[in-house]
Amino acid sequence: MRYWAAAKAAAGTAEEPYAAATLAEALDAARSAHAANPEFARVLLRCSFLVDGDPVGTRDHGTVPLAEGGTVEVLPPFAGG
Repeated sequence: MRYWAAAKAAAGTAEEPYAAATLAEALDAARSAHAANPEFARVLLRCSFLVDGDPVGTRDHGTVPLAEGGTVEVLPPFAGG
């Protein structure tokens, strides 16, 4: 998972590996890993996600499959574009 802007600040890292079959599982694991920082979970609520370069949009995160070795981009809202 690659974290950007406020998500990166809340996670305390730019990226970390995931072991999950769906986006929902990966996000649940990330929330658990960063449970000591409640701001992380709050930031995730406002984020958009790209999975291997494709926008997730409004799809149910439980239906978004993740490929082994793939990339999840975690994008909080930001100004300027």
